[in-house]
Amino acid sequence: MSTSPPPVLVARNAMATRFEFALHGDRPASLRAAAEEALDEVERVENLLSLYRSHTDIARINAGASFGPVRVAQETFQLLERVREWSEQTDGAFDVTAGPLVRAWGFHGGTGGVPSARELEVARQCVGWNRLILHAGERSVRFTDPGGMLDLGAVGKGYALDRATDILRDAGVRSALLHGGTSTVVALGAPPGLEGWQVALPTEPGGRPGNGILLRDESLSVSAVWGRSFVDASGRCLGHVLDPRSGLPVSGTEMAAVALTSAAATDALSTALLVLGRSGPLRLAALFPGIRTWTIPEGQ
Repeated sequence: MSTSPPPVLVARNAMATRFEFALHGDRPASLRAAAEEALDEVERVENLLSLYRSHTDIARINAGASFGPVRVAQETFQLLERVREWSEQTDGAFDVTAGPLVRAWGFHGGTGGVPSARELEVARQCVGWNRLILHAGERSVRFTDPGGMLDLGAVGKGYALDRATDILRDAGVRSALLHGGTSTVVALGAPPGLEGWQVALPTEPGGRPGNGILLRDESLSVSAVWGRSFVDASGRCLGHVLDPRSGLPVSGTEMAAVALTSAAATDALSTALLVLGRSGPLRLAALFPGIRTWTIPEGQ
C-alpha cells in the first residue's frame, strides 16, 4: 500500500510576522526550491509596501504625497487602485488611509494608548478614501490634505501571500497551504486524497479552535479585537482594529472571517466585516459574489 510523502515545510520571518508554507508533491527538492522562491517574493513585497523602510513606495507616499504627487511603481499603483475601490465599496469600513488613526492610538510600533480628544479629531480629519487621489496617466499618488498617511497593515500580508501563491503555481505546485501570521491562510489545491484543506476558525484568544472550514483554491482571513490591545484607565480592553469612520476601536463584534479567492481581498474585507458587524455579511455578499463570512458577536 503506497502512501503520499510527507509535506515539505518551510518558514521565514517577514513583515513582522511568521510565514509558513506546507507543500505536497513527489519532488521534495523542487518543492523546497519553489517555496524558498515564494518566500523571497514575500520579502520583495515587504520592500515595496513597508511603512518603516524609507525607500519603499508607501513610505515615500506618506512622506511626500501631502505636498504633491508621488510617482510609484506600476505594481504599487495597481494595488492602491484595488484597495481604494474596496474602501469605497465598504463605505470606509475598510480604509487604506486610516494610518493617522493607527498612529494616534499608539499602534504604530507600540502597544496602544488613548489619544486626547484633540489628537483624535486631528487624525480623523486626515482619514477618508476620497482624500487619496490616484492619477493613472502619471502613475502618481497624492493626498488632498496635509497629514495623510497610508497603512496597508490590513492588506499587505494577504497581498504577499497572493504573490507567493502565483510563484508556486508557476513552478507547477498543485497542493500547498500558506499562512502569514495565522491570520490569513491560502489553500492551493488540496492535500493528497482529500477534497480540500480543513482550517479551523479561532473562537477566542488562546481558546480551542472552532469548526473546520474546507478551503480549496481559496483564501481565509480572520480579524479579531483580541489581537494587539491595551486596557484603559476604566478597565476597558481596546483593540488595534479601528473603525475609520468614527476613529474608535471596534466594538460589538469580537471576530470576523472572510473566505474568497484573493488573500488581499480577504485581508481587507475581514477588517471591514469586523467594523460593519451585524450588517456586514449581507452587505459584503451583495458586493462580492462567492464570498463566505463568519462573525462572533461581542459577549458570545
